[in-house]
Amino acid sequence: MLPLSLPLLVLLVSLAQCQQYDYDYQPLSMSMPSGPNCNQECTCPITFPSAMYCDNRKLRFVPVVPKGIKYLYLQNNMIEEIKAGVFDNVTDELRWLILDNNQITNPKIEKGTIDKLTALEKLFFSSNNLTEPIIPPSKSLDELKMTSNKLSKFPAGLLNDKVNLTFIYLQHNELTSEAIGGAFKGLKGLLSLDVSYNKLKKLPTGLPNSLEILYADHNEIESIGSGYLNKLPNLRYLRISHNKMVDSGIPAGVFNVTSLTELDLSFNKLQSIPEINEQLEQLYLQANEINKFDLSSFCKYTSPLNYSRLKHLRLDANNITHSSMPPETSNCLRVASDVMFE
Repeated sequence: MLPLSLPLLVLLVSLAQCQQYDYDYQPLSMSMPSGPNCNQECTCPITFPSAMYCDNRKLRFVPVVPKGIKYLYLQNNMIEEIKAGVFDNVTDELRWLILDNNQITNPKIEKGTIDKLTALEKLFFSSNNLTEPIIPPSKSLDELKMTSNKLSKFPAGLLNDKVNLTFIYLQHNELTSEAIGGAFKGLKGLLSLDVSYNKLKKLPTGLPNSLEILYADHNEIESIGSGYLNKLPNLRYLRISHNKMVDSGIPAGVFNVTSLTELDLSFNKLQSIPEINEQLEQLYLQANEINKFDLSSFCKYTSPLNYSRLKHLRLDANNITHSSMPPETSNCLRVASDVMFE
């Protein structure tokens, strides 16, 4: 049984809300009863002896992990290095390794540490000082989180054998489009990729057709390639807000795909509403420079069976008002419960 009855990690992400989980729980008391198979720096609850909690203890090193430990929590410390040998007892046992909010750099990760973890499923390495990704050899890896580091490159091929990798979080780094070229090829099970708050000039290429969520907010993206979304037939949520998108960078019909449920193009430089598919449900266009309301962007024609399924439309902070909508709008946007102009 996984140690989920303690309020530790909300690991199952709702695809509908697309929210990344975080740690938001009270650290375990250091005085609580601990199992015999535990490092003295940490706590191993008797009820969950396969979990070792070393978080929030001002540690400057990773303690030696005893045999039998599958879930290791080391977040919120002052760890600067990982010495060889600390994982030797659990190379084929450790499933979760949580290292968020420390001070680890690439040169301080010795060989014979993470590179020996063959059963790891989740690696959380956010808010450290990494300049390159650290990838374990485990083919069971299903979640990789390295946000708020200093990543400037992600060599192609590092993830080639990660057939179970489902979620990748890389936001708040220094990645460029060139740096991630080819990084995600071959990930046949990838569902969610977050590359927000980086230095991308274009959306990532070579993504698997399994992808359902792509977040690329807060980059420097000016355009999207023609047919880009045709290569991602399962994509449901696309966010490209806070970029430099202009009308000339959006090919005709590029967003007119049936898979999309949510499209966020807010805080760009668009002057017109791009053409969308009638199946889209959420469209965010606030804080652009839109100066006209073209109904054909939503419906080519209307009939009892042909109309937009759009439920929420944000157009506030543009150059149009509610009076800009033509009289026949209600026939097209007949299920829209929220159309915001201000």
